[in-house]
Amino acid sequence: MKRKSLISLEEALSLNEDEVKTLFSNYLNPGMAKAFELLGFDKVYIKASGTVLRDRKGNKYLDFLGGFGSLNLGHNPKKVIEALQLVEDRPNILQTSLNPVAAALAHNLAVITPGELSRTFFCNSGTEAVEGAIKLSRAATGKKKIIYCRNSFHGKTMGSLSVTGREKYQKKFTPLIPHCISIPFGDADALERELKQHKDVAAFIVEPIQGEGGIIVPPEGYLKQVRELCTQYEVLLIIDEVQTGFGRTGKMFACEHEGVVPDILCLAKSLGGGIMPVGAFITKPDIWDRAYGGLQNFSLHTSTFGGCTRSVAAALAAIEEIIKMDLPKQAAEKGSYFIAKLREITDKHPLVKEVRGKGLLIGIEFKDSGNILDKLASGVAKKISQDYFGAFVAGELLNRYRIITAYSLNNYNTIRLEPPLIVTYEHLDYVLNAVDEILKNNRSTGKIIFTGVKNAVESFFRSKMKNGKKNNK
Repeated sequence: MKRKSLISLEEALSLNEDEVKTLFSNYLNPGMAKAFELLGFDKVYIKASGTVLRDRKGNKYLDFLGGFGSLNLGHNPKKVIEALQLVEDRPNILQTSLNPVAAALAHNLAVITPGELSRTFFCNSGTEAVEGAIKLSRAATGKKKIIYCRNSFHGKTMGSLSVTGREKYQKKFTPLIPHCISIPFGDADALERELKQHKDVAAFIVEPIQGEGGIIVPPEGYLKQVRELCTQYEVLLIIDEVQTGFGRTGKMFACEHEGVVPDILCLAKSLGGGIMPVGAFITKPDIWDRAYGGLQNFSLHTSTFGGCTRSVAAALAAIEEIIKMDLPKQAAEKGSYFIAKLREITDKHPLVKEVRGKGLLIGIEFKDSGNILDKLASGVAKKISQDYFGAFVAGELLNRYRIITAYSLNNYNTIRLEPPLIVTYEHLDYVLNAVDEILKNNRSTGKIIFTGVKNAVESFFRSKMKNGKKNNK
């Protein structure tokens, strides 16, 4: 039943956890609310600064998820907030003008991105950047086909979903956009086979490291081979750095590890400084002009909110801070330390399959629990265990140690560690100790599964009891 009164901002800020859950379930996404409740992720945080969050009771939490790569500068970076104050009197949305702040940001992106990339389109998110890149590649080449990688993640709007390599997210929305071809990630030979077979390929889109795929790092030299093949077969190379960009992997952009310059580079997440939603794709002038050059074509691809003053002001400040603090170097050094220590810990434990990553984009993959599940669980418990095993580990980190992480969308057995690049070594060591303790105390997959299922069942019955009490009032 709908509420009859509006909720003010002041009232919203004072809602307790039960009230938030009820509103979320009634008016947003009931399934998400239930999943978060079962996994113990349904906490409400009221303060955030840097890597630290706090709840209403004053408990401190460490954010090692970092907004899936959106918080390279951490929560609420002061300089980015100050930038918004500097433009508070400027028109924010005025499309019949040339925005000086957007023009300055486009210039700065041309300065920091590799090669001849210098023509930028601003939007609001990573999936919009990918949509724009797909459209640009088809318009510029006159070709139709797009090649993408299995296990990839490029977004969930229709175009980007068509090149996202997981059937679970695609199957309810078919038919997707046509002429999209999937190949294995990290396999340059597979790309060449498709390029030889198909003469009308507009672009190949690829992540330098697959994030949602489970932090999958391709073989050394892969991107360089891909670049050479795309040049040879006159196919545009789209590199999706929505998650890996702005220092996350130890370089400003991950493609720079191999000295690769794409034809189109997709950006978002930390471009907004953790404050504003900002996405962009940047390309070479000749590619842009082939698609959108001249008075007849300049308005073929536009965005109402893309490039609005406050969003691009936040991005200007974010880039300035990333460079000033040399966050790529910090990510390289801290990541090298963190990965080495994690491997020292996990090598001793049979639960862990692999630790992998680059910079501060790190995944811990646990061994497949399928055979043990057949013996230890059945019905709903078995299904929960298979779908959320990584989440059970993340739940242990959150509920016992107050460390926020998450599992990867395309690989539920992998949890990701993606803290703000400003994270301290003290916080890294705290997480290392927590991982070590969890593995020591849970030497079998079954114990983690049963702990997770037990917590989920207890959460389910607590919810039932609360609802029963409310209905009896």
